[in-house]
Amino acid sequence: MSLGRRARRWLWLLLAYAALGLGIVGIFLPGLPTTPLVLLAAYAAARGSDRLHAWLLAHRLYGPMIRDWQATGSVSRRAKQWAIGSMAVCAVIFFLTAPKWWMAALGTGIMAIVGTWLWLRPEPAA
Repeated sequence: MSLGRRARRWLWLLLAYAALGLGIVGIFLPGLPTTPLVLLAAYAAARGSDRLHAWLLAHRLYGPMIRDWQATGSVSRRAKQWAIGSMAVCAVIFFLTAPKWWMAALGTGIMAIVGTWLWLRPEPAA
């Protein structure tokens, strides 16, 4: 394996672990999106570590979400509901804590766009 190829592999692996770590933190920290970070981790792991990618696909919590996304670009209704519910809670927190109303409105607007995109994603077959 050439030095350039080995370096790219390590960069993909580093990105995979960083995204997975942030995704796990996002479970507990409102506003940090878990699902996109786990999907990014799977994408990077597929390019940097077959072992990590296989582990993610076999994971009881992350595996089904990753497999659905890779196969059809679909997101389960439950994941959509949790994500949009979390965004709604964050929007309320924004409006209660932002120093300027437009900051809360901007954050809420971005979440509304992402929530709309997410809701329009197909759902996996039953």
